Amino acid sequence: MYLENSDLPEKGFIMNARLKTIFGCLAVIALVFGFLHLVIPESGYNFERLHVFLFNLCGGGSLLLFFTLKTRTIPKRVSVFLVCSITYAFFAFFKLYIPAMVLSLILAVIVESVRVEKFSFLPWGFFRRDEPVFLKFHQAALLCLSMALVISTLVILNNEYLKLIYMKKLQLDTFFLGFSFPLSLITFSLIFSFIEESERPLVIFTKEAGFWLVNLGVVIFFLFIIFEQLHPQVVVTTILFITVMAIFYLFYQLGKNLQQKHFLVSGMGFLVVTAITGIAYILFEYSYDYSPGQYKWLLNLHAFAALYGWNLCGLSVICRYNDFPVRLHSFPIIALHWITVLLFAPLGKFQPLFAVLALAGYIVILFFLLFSKRQLAPINPT
Repeated sequence: MYLENSDLPEKGFIMNARLKTIFGCLAVIALVFGFLHLVIPESGYNFERLHVFLFNLCGGGSLLLFFTLKTRTIPKRVSVFLVCSITYAFFAFFKLYIPAMVLSLILAVIVESVRVEKFSFLPWGFFRRDEPVFLKFHQAALLCLSMALVISTLVILNNEYLKLIYMKKLQLDTFFLGFSFPLSLITFSLIFSFIEESERPLVIFTKEAGFWLVNLGVVIFFLFIIFEQLHPQVVVTTILFITVMAIFYLFYQLGKNLQQKHFLVSGMGFLVVTAITGIAYILFEYSYDYSPGQYKWLLNLHAFAALYGWNLCGLSVICRYNDFPVRLHSFPIIALHWITVLLFAPLGKFQPLFAVLALAGYIVILFFLLFSKRQLAPINPT
């Protein structure tokens, strides 16, 4: 039995069916583009861009803004962001970089307008001890999204026009992957919002340390990738792995007895998989016969666990935030989710049959996560 949602921080927030449908369609179309190279192998276009954009920036970014504004209807700014982000995705896909840069800056302004309205222009909340950690992660997710949009514009400007800086890893597609990090941060925000309050010094320290280590660790790790510093990457990923395990333990022990917890625990499991596969890939780079294509299967496993495992768990909880408990059998759906993400989807990058199985499994998962009926019978505390 689960507790009711009466003590959640945003108890008035309910996602309507229209936005659930939009997000579900974007998520499915994004996965389709992830497999489209099997159908159109020599198109000259990078379908991975749409694969990443439609899920992370368009669907995930819109949900992040909607969740921040806490309204029952889709706000005008969210509608504008959704339309502009989809347009931006296709401009970047077709290499129409000038209009893409303009739209990117417009999107960043929209995100910042929401962040400043709900928090402050300067993120002073990061440094206040009385600011709940889940709010720190929430503001960090918004700030990260706007920064990712601005930085991607600067990279386009440098690589395509000014050509002032050249680095092997300073590639547009590398920075486009940064659009997944805001979704990771908002999922961490959900996790910390479900942790019971505690005055124990160790719990307080773990929460604060978790916030700073996750945020600074990922930024520093990204810089080491750009500057191709392999040894520091191992150190930072190890620290991040330890941090994730500490947060996982804290959430498992002190997380409120809500159905959401099962989905987020599953999400943390996917995050552990991304940490392990990330460390493994870096270690493989030490081998004398290393080549990027040799371990593409490992990168695919890492990417699917991050995007369609960890991030999807967080976004699905946002979609059903105050709609739990819902009429679905959590364990079968979670099991199907793991099989689809860690088996069907990575193999689907190479075999059409598994791509079809991944799409079918993914559609079933999304349907139950987004549209299963709310439990009508009263839920008694355990």
